[in-house]
Amino acid sequence: MLPRRWLLGLSLAMVGIVPATAQVIGDPYVAAWSPSMSAGGPSFRDQTLRMVVHASIGGTSLRLHLSNLRSSTPLLVGKVSLATQDHGAVEVADSRRGVTVAQASTFNIPAGAEVVSDPIPMSVESGQNLLVSLYLPQATEASTWHSDAFDTTYLAESDHADDVDDTAYGKSTTSWYYLSGLDVRTDARGAVVAFGDSITDGYKTPQSAYARWPDDLARRLAENQHPMGVVDAGIGGNRVLTDVPNLFQGISAIKRFRHDALDQAGARTVILMEGINDIGNEAGPDNTPLTAQALIDGYRQLIAKAHGAGVRIVGGTMLPFKGAGYYSPAREAIRQACNRWIRHSGAFDGVVDFERAVRDPSDRQALRPEYDSGDHLHPNAAGMQAMANAVDLRLLH
Repeated sequence: MLPRRWLLGLSLAMVGIVPATAQVIGDPYVAAWSPSMSAGGPSFRDQTLRMVVHASIGGTSLRLHLSNLRSSTPLLVGKVSLATQDHGAVEVADSRRGVTVAQASTFNIPAGAEVVSDPIPMSVESGQNLLVSLYLPQATEASTWHSDAFDTTYLAESDHADDVDDTAYGKSTTSWYYLSGLDVRTDARGAVVAFGDSITDGYKTPQSAYARWPDDLARRLAENQHPMGVVDAGIGGNRVLTDVPNLFQGISAIKRFRHDALDQAGARTVILMEGINDIGNEAGPDNTPLTAQALIDGYRQLIAKAHGAGVRIVGGTMLPFKGAGYYSPAREAIRQACNRWIRHSGAFDGVVDFERAVRDPSDRQALRPEYDSGDHLHPNAAGMQAMANAVDLRLLH
């Protein structure tokens, strides 16, 4: 029997829609932005969502990815437009482009499916913001979304996808809905996928400041004339081995890894840092107590998936968390055992010692005070920069 996503691709092709996960040999596009999507978002009815996309790399000719992957009913998309952001929900005049899928400006996305747009004749620079306006004319069920965007999404009643100004956009949220990616046409060497939990997702970083460590890494790459797309595939609360009961925190890393990391356009290297939520929740497989070996076995599965797809995978050590709500000496022992394995096993294609970059020299089980956001688990913006600085760019060649 063919894999489910192949069957889905065949069924979508019959109606003229290309599945967003389809990879094309020799594809000149590279992922520039792509949040990981979860289930359980809010519903909408006759509303326009105007969302900010922060491009990690520049390029000419763009593609958008729209996702109904985690929803249970079809999604009718009435209109999509793309423009350069001036400020807030305001577009740069004359920058808007209409977006089509299989040459259609109105289309359906089946439940459990994703689509990729037709090429959009537009350029973007590294670090530039775009505005994607998505008009949803009919009532939706629970949306496919990324809850913790740490960016602003603007909401308008009825169709305002073609508005230049922000007059109609009187409400806002801090999540992304149905929008799952931006690819750019570029001659860059490919994309780096930062895969992890809330630390990678940017929890406790300033809103709309793009101060997550993957953002900082993208700026380092650009400044060092080493252009690569950087994708932030973090989900707050996510675990390696088990699904989280809260739907917005996502299915396990093992389940989502291929889709969220390996299927990204131009994916070349994954930097993996995840496991602290498994440890903090004592969430072993099949409701068993967590052990270091179980978590290491999970890492081995992810390594095998990456290598099977021809993608390099770099291991990131887990950060200190002494003083955090779920810290205990027994849980700390698991973290240290896993970090030793990450550093010394040779199983990864390289290592980024994030722990060493941010730990307190006087107490190696804790974050440095100047890098602590206040909860003793998540780094602040300075800590995020220190993490990005710890990445040896030669690992990403």
